Amino acid sequence: MLCLLLKLSLPQANAGENSQSAQHTILIMGDSISAGFGIDKQQGWVALLEDKLQRQALPHSVINNRIINASISGETTSGGANRISKLLQQHNPSLVIIELGGNDGLRGSPIKLIKKNLSYMIKQSQQSETDVLLLGMQIPPNYGQTYSKLFARQYQELAT
Repeated sequence: MLCLLLKLSLPQANAGENSQSAQHTILIMGDSISAGFGIDKQQGWVALLEDKLQRQALPHSVINNRIINASISGETTSGGANRISKLLQQHNPSLVIIELGGNDGLRGSPIKLIKKNLSYMIKQSQQSETDVLLLGMQIPPNYGQTYSKLFARQYQELAT
């Protein structure tokens, strides 16, 4: 993930010294993991990513990165699907990182519904000419091994 995002901080090879700055907006749609629930916000992965991108930027880089963390603790894929269109329109991101599904899985939501919601968010982003990075995850076998395997597999299927 960092390799993909770090390339956004590098200047374009054909950019001249006097060119205007380009801005890449990264929209993060996540749950408590991305929202940094229960920890100092500066210790969460989103803040660490933002810090890493700033430190990797070259001194006269023509590319600026802006991270919009639209993550909500307790968020589900249904909530994300309901919010994605407005957020895409509002922020016009270059990249959307989707880190959702864990709360759905812990609640035993149907895999088909989770996959449908994730697919919708991916398609909405792609229709806005936005790159998508889907973060896969695993859950404990609270609802059995079959459910856990199907849950993890949906991310692989959506990524292809």
